[in-house]
Formats: sequence, structure tokens, C-alpha cells
Amino acid sequence: MEPLTEAQKQLHDWLVEYIRTSQHAPSIRQMMRAMNLRSPAPVQSRLEHLRAKGYIDWSEGQARTIRILHPKNLGVPVLGAIAAGGLVEPFTDTQEQLDLSHVFHQPDYFALRVTGDSMIEDLITEGDVVIMRPVPNPEQLKNGVIVAARVEGHGTTLKRFYRQGKHVTLKPANSKYAPIEVMATSVQVQGVLVGVWRGCDPTANSATR
Repeated sequence: MEPLTEAQKQLHDWLVEYIRTSQHAPSIRQMMRAMNLRSPAPVQSRLEHLRAKGYIDWSEGQARTIRILHPKNLGVPVLGAIAAGGLVEPFTDTQEQLDLSHVFHQPDYFALRVTGDSMIEDLITEGDVVIMRPVPNPEQLKNGVIVAARVEGHGTTLKRFYRQGKHVTLKPANSKYAPIEVMATSVQVQGVLVGVWRGCDPTANSATR
């Protein structure tokens, strides 16, 4: 599509967020306030340009029917599986999209599907999807947080993180499993847990009998 001017982009981005959160289009007066404009004419001009360039549309003669065309995918990318048990190979490519835009919109978040049962005492079970945020500064991690950690030469696992000096302990939440104790230099924390999503499959019980 044709690129937008800075003013057009400002209005477009505001419209996207407003419609996403409110589930309806704003009024011209609301757009004027958001853009710090005193007249409706500049808003109407920007709207016309956004429509001409294919970013929005509306129904003629019907107030507040603006809709966003070609909306961006707001889903959280599921980057693969993570072991809540042993170690697995590191995740690399996006395998699917989990649409949690109704819960939060954080473009840098990602998700991993859990395999194994080492975190069941933290109510994280096999098949769950864990929502992670990146870790810009691992040195500031608090002990006890649940992380996705890549252990050098092994893979990536989901565990509680504890650091003491040059040593890191990745502790499971299941007494059947032993903690993973390694040098801090061999651990790369790739994300911190912010939420767990569990789908409901009404056929699951009958399928496992």
C-alpha cells in the first residue's frame, strides 16, 4: 500500500488501537481531541487519504462505521515446544499464532507449548502454552522467577531460576525431577513467564480412556 505521511500514520495508529480496545469507531470530535486539532477539517482530510490509500473504509451515510483494512496480526507467536522435564532442542521458527490480543498487546511477547510434567506443582502441565516476555538484562532477574532457559550444549527448558555468584540452578516444580545446576556462563535466559494459556478440549477425557 502507499506509504502514509506522519500525520496520517498518527491518526491511523490511534484508530487501530481505539477500535481494537473499544470495539467501535470513534467520533470526529474524539479524533480531533486525540490529534490536538481544533477543526474537523484536518481530521476529515486525513480520513479521506487513509481511505484512498486503502488503510480504512466506512459505510456511506452511516456515522462511526470506520473499519481498519488489512489489520496486523496481533497474535503471540508460538515458537515451538519447551521441556517441563528434560531438555529439548532450542526453539527457532514460528510454528503457529496464538491470538491473545483481547488479553494484551505486547508485540515482543512470544509463546511456547509445554511438554513434560516437571512444573505441575506450579500448575503448568503438558500441552499448556506459556506466554513469555524477553529478558533485556538477565543480570537483573530475581531469584524464583520462571524462565525459558537455554543450557549450552543441551537445549531449552522451563524452570524456576536461581543464581548464586557464578552458578545457576534451574529448579523444577515436581519432586520427581532433580534441579539443573550449571555455570551461569552456560545459561541463556530467553524469556520470563507472564502467563499460562490452557485450551479446553471436551473430547480429551474420552480420547484417553
